[in-house]
Amino acid sequence: MDLTVWRTFVTVCRLGSLSAAATELSHTQSAVSRQIAGLERQLGVPLMERHARGVRPTPAGEVFRSHALATLNEADRAVRAARDAGDGASHRPLAVGATPSLAAGIVPEAIRSLLERTGSIRWSLLPGLSAQLHNRVIAGDLDLAVVTDAPPGLPDDPRVERRFLGLDDMVVVLPVGHPQAGRGPVHIRTLADETWVEDNDGSAALLRRHAARAGVSARIDLAAADLLGKLALVATGHAIALIPGVLTCALRTDVTAVALADPPTRGIYSITPRRDPHPSAAPLLEQLAAAFTAVLPAQAADQPTETDADAAGGVPPRDEGRPVGSGGRVLRLRP
Repeated sequence: MDLTVWRTFVTVCRLGSLSAAATELSHTQSAVSRQIAGLERQLGVPLMERHARGVRPTPAGEVFRSHALATLNEADRAVRAARDAGDGASHRPLAVGATPSLAAGIVPEAIRSLLERTGSIRWSLLPGLSAQLHNRVIAGDLDLAVVTDAPPGLPDDPRVERRFLGLDDMVVVLPVGHPQAGRGPVHIRTLADETWVEDNDGSAALLRRHAARAGVSARIDLAAADLLGKLALVATGHAIALIPGVLTCALRTDVTAVALADPPTRGIYSITPRRDPHPSAAPLLEQLAAAFTAVLPAQAADQPTETDADAAGGVPPRDEGRPVGSGGRVLRLRP
């Protein structure tokens, strides 16, 4: 099969439009349609179906898309590896992924420490949500990702190795003129009448769960497209928001973070592929662990091993947001 056709199919799936894919690939729409039709004839199953706003993969198409994406990424890696070897480069570029809050501070700090110790290496940083980053590690796009177990949680996947890095206390972010600014820790009941804004389902689930434990509800009346939009709505006084504690070091000056009483937490993990690990992934993991320890060294202890995690079903079990188990570490990250 022609990988060019596979790439066309994956592009159509990503964009949800034959015309948009044709524009991106510098093809005509009829050429894209012919490639998809030819691929369907080769496989003997329909791969795409039309809907009101474009096209989407059928169940068979979605299965094929996943494998095709992994194959294309591996082919691209093979080309880059050959060219790097021809240029005398010893290692391929290190591709790192992180959730937006972790990409805003701790992960770049760990990369800086890695570069100071190992010298210059080529690297890239891709922000994304945990599920997206997990899929990109599996597909070969990323050599390492730093993710969280915020709802819906992390899947158990034998293709990746997972390492627990610490627990992050969520905090509430307020406009600087808010009556609760500068106080804390604040009980969620004090904020029961506030309007909240959220930018993703995981953070919204943590907020609702935390409020329900206190016997109140959180009015999430506003939605933001991303973290920057969420903070903009807080800064302009439209709402308040729940954010990760690790983000407080990178907040804009017209908002302020306040600790919550008995805060909701999320576990932070690194994930790396078990197959063909990048030579710089292990040294970066050491720097990530050091970066987390530096946030609150008084709480540092031994981290759970991969064996501990496997015995607990992948993710170390938690009771009321705290990991439990044999010799586990709880690293709390506070503003």
